[in-house]
Amino acid sequence: MVDVPAYFDVVDGGFEATRFAASQWSSAQVVGPAICGLMARQLELEHATDGFVPVRLTVDMFSAARFEHTTMPTVRVRDGKRIRVADVSVVQGGKVAARASVVLLQPSEQPPGQLWQREFQPQPPSLEIAPTTSLPQVPLFNSDANPGEWSSVPTAHENNARKRTWQNPIRVVTGEELSPFQRAALVGEATSMMTNWGDAGIGFINTDMTLALSRMPEAGQIGVEADSHISDRGMAVGVATLFDRAGAFGSCMVTSVSNAGRQISSAQLDAVMNARA
Repeated sequence: MVDVPAYFDVVDGGFEATRFAASQWSSAQVVGPAICGLMARQLELEHATDGFVPVRLTVDMFSAARFEHTTMPTVRVRDGKRIRVADVSVVQGGKVAARASVVLLQPSEQPPGQLWQREFQPQPPSLEIAPTTSLPQVPLFNSDANPGEWSSVPTAHENNARKRTWQNPIRVVTGEELSPFQRAALVGEATSMMTNWGDAGIGFINTDMTLALSRMPEAGQIGVEADSHISDRGMAVGVATLFDRAGAFGSCMVTSVSNAGRQISSAQLDAVMNARA
């Protein structure tokens, strides 16, 4: 039996972060993907019922989540025939560290006609580079500066070109398989890294994430390709496309604030990838 790592353990009716949840910004802080994945899990378990499918997840990370006992109360805001909305909070020590809302829809038929689509679709790495697997793997990275080179070595992509990543993340909760929605939330948070990573590392930290899905991703690996980075006076907006081997399936947007005093270099990212390996 393979011991698959996870971000959280279930403890006393709530959650305790594992060592895998430590952020690159601070070892006392829980990393963004872990928080996004945990909120997606709770919203899906309690509200993705009766045929409703989550299509939009908006996460606000306004306070650093710590390695403390965490509870996740949810509330259903609207319950219609076609649209359902619910909220969830990350509560630690009686205070809210983050919150999220989800929009769920009832699937139906496609309308007639053709629409404009992105001219160039994101391309995943070859199966030789990234063979199909059900187990978590160290993320792969790629950039337009080296389009044929996928690797888990961030310093190989220390440039100001468009970035993309291909990931099969660890689990949210120990002993639980990832759902497609949880997988999308975990990997979608990499939009911050892909859109804020330049030739001097990463100097922005995202305060939120808005994930929008036209369908659930296929099981296994998911890619994130940067579409844009816009910034001024220490404030940034980044947008990315999410894709799998069947094509693009969603978009993600983050707003970020300058964290230049704790800039993460590509060499530091190398150390993180080595530790994950």
